[in-house]
Amino acid sequence: MAQALDRNALCHCGSGKKYKSCHMKADQSKSSSSNMKLIALIAGLALGAFLVFQALTGSGNSATPNCPAGQVWSDAHNHCH
Repeated sequence: MAQALDRNALCHCGSGKKYKSCHMKADQSKSSSSNMKLIALIAGLALGAFLVFQALTGSGNSATPNCPAGQVWSDAHNHCH
């Protein structure tokens, strides 16, 4: 991983300005944006896993799971008809 620039070091763009006065804010906002995208991806995966788990376990009610409209639960066959 690249080492972070010191805020008082010369900017990496070659402008001759200090990093804090040149690209520091832009670089930090890119990092924040990447972190938010990663958090959104993880949250989406967690929600998807939760929904799949709910669907496979009958929404948490193992006695009579929720069946699609027009179908009923069969205890004999352990699925919806």
